[in-house]
Amino acid sequence: MKTILTGIRINSDLHIGHYLGLILPMTRLANRHSKDSHINIFVPDLHSIISEVDGDLQQNIVNSLKTYLAAGLELNNNVHIYRQSHVPAHSELCWILDTVATMGEMSRMIQWKEKSAGKGDNVNIGIFNYPVLMAADILLYDAVYVPVGEDQFQHLELTRNIAQRFNRKFGETFTLPVKTSDQAKFMGQLDGNGIRIRSLTNPEKKMSKSDPSASSKIILSDSPETATKKIMSATTDSVGKIQFDMFNQPGISNLLQIESLITGAPLQEVVTAWAGNTHYGELKAHVAATVSTALADFQSKLTEVSDDTVRELLATGEPYANQVANTKLRQVQIAVGLRKNA
Repeated sequence: MKTILTGIRINSDLHIGHYLGLILPMTRLANRHSKDSHINIFVPDLHSIISEVDGDLQQNIVNSLKTYLAAGLELNNNVHIYRQSHVPAHSELCWILDTVATMGEMSRMIQWKEKSAGKGDNVNIGIFNYPVLMAADILLYDAVYVPVGEDQFQHLELTRNIAQRFNRKFGETFTLPVKTSDQAKFMGQLDGNGIRIRSLTNPEKKMSKSDPSASSKIILSDSPETATKKIMSATTDSVGKIQFDMFNQPGISNLLQIESLITGAPLQEVVTAWAGNTHYGELKAHVAATVSTALADFQSKLTEVSDDTVRELLATGEPYANQVANTKLRQVQIAVGLRKNA
């Protein structure tokens, strides 16, 4: 059985960009493949402490996992949920892979450049090194498909490079995840490109929690009425034609993409349905109604998921994760000479 793996974002204020970009697609993907694949959904809490934690970390972990259950994740024996920090093999493999990764390729990581810009030497090493920990997260489980956001594509390619280098040096040990373009196609994304939900007020940028404009994003805790107002005031353009053109009409294209992702209808089907229509207000009203209905349904289901349910899932998933990860770690230790093959 192949393994499909994703790490969930720990955040106290998840918005629909998170929900539509990963949570809902991953939930649908897991439900389609959980009978013939291992579905690993892990909490990257070691990654979280790289920056200052917003609120109570443990409660944020529980809350984030509850979003998957409210989104409709179907549980069975092939769905495994666990915390990164509760599987020590992640940290040990990270150190071993540090001896294979190079300073040059790490310093070329775009997120490192962005997060360290202007900080001089006052930036913690975890921000520089976390792509190697991400590689360990993936390689421990022989994950073939690793659905990630577009901003993580470069790190996924780094994982492939590290695994290939290790295999050449020490023998075939790691399964390589498929290339990023094939990852996106596996998720059903248009032309193999990653999903990036745009800001409602500045659609040339992605929707972001850190954006100071409250109107730019729909938080999952927003009321349906608030969500409706935000969509109705979304920035569009003066072209006067409803079509999918993310370069020239990012605002309209964003609304079409939101409609597609929420309903599960293929993007091209949504685009075709609106072809020839020039009334932006009609599109906004339609998308607002779709979002409001989905948001109300999600919020209702979220209230039905208890903290104890999540903790029970962790208590079941973490022994499994440790067993699989420790088996792979032992193979790695033998390969590099840290253990004897006995």
